[in-house]
Formats: sequence, structure tokens, C-alpha cells
Amino acid sequence: MASPISGTSSGSSSLQNCDHNNLQSEMRKRKRMLSNRESARRSRMRKQKLLDDLTAQANHLRAENNQMLTNINVVTHLYLNMESENSILRAQMSELNHRLHALNEITSCLSSNQGLPAATGFVEDDGGDFDDFLNPWSLIHANQPIMASADAFLY
Repeated sequence: MASPISGTSSGSSSLQNCDHNNLQSEMRKRKRMLSNRESARRSRMRKQKLLDDLTAQANHLRAENNQMLTNINVVTHLYLNMESENSILRAQMSELNHRLHALNEITSCLSSNQGLPAATGFVEDDGGDFDDFLNPWSLIHANQPIMASADAFLY
């Protein structure tokens, strides 16, 4: 009869071992679960920080892009104004070159025909000057400014 008691005590000991193993297993599972939760929390925090950093960087780049677009628009406007002004100046230069050429022809003609004004039908007036058309320094229209509109020179 001693064996059934010893069998019961060994059965009870194995039951205690099983309970102890289950308890340890349960503790490991709980510890692993807590560790996993903490790791997931840290991962979510890193992900959120990365998202915040990328959002801030995107906002900064948008602001920089808007500033560049504003600068491009200002420079384009200045460029178009300069092109318009250059067109006006080219037209004025052309007109002045044309006038200069005409005046040079008149002075050339006068210098080669100095004694001929009476023979060509031009008479001297009271002051002894030739007709105003042939005297380039007394031309009335020579003192008028040359005007050109920017709209006339659009490409």
C-alpha cells in the first residue's frame, strides 16, 4: 500500500511541475506580449515622428517653391518690360538714323551746290538765309522728340 501513496505524491508532484511549467510559460507569454506592445509603441512613435518630419519638409519645400515662382514671375515681368523698352529704343534709333541720313544728304547737296540756290529757284529772304528746308539747323521738326508706342513693336 505504500506504493499507492508514493504514486499519489509523485502524481501530485508532476501536477505541481505541470502547473509550475504552465505558470512559467504564461509568464513568458505575458512578458513577450508586453515587450511586443512596447516595441509596437516605439515603432508607432518613430513612424509618427518621421511623418511629422516629412510633413514639415513638404511644407518648407512648398513655401520655397512658391517663393521661386514669385521670383520667376517678377523676373519675367522685368524681362518683358526691358524687351518692350528695347523695341522702342530700336525704333527711335532707326528713325534717328533715317533722319541723320536725310540730313547728311541735304548737307552734301548744299555743300556741292553752294552757289546755286538762286538758279534752282530758291531765293534768299531778308536775313540772307536759304529756305528752311535746306538749312538743317533751322528745321522746326528736328527739335521734336521721337515717340513710339510699345504696342507697335510686338513680335
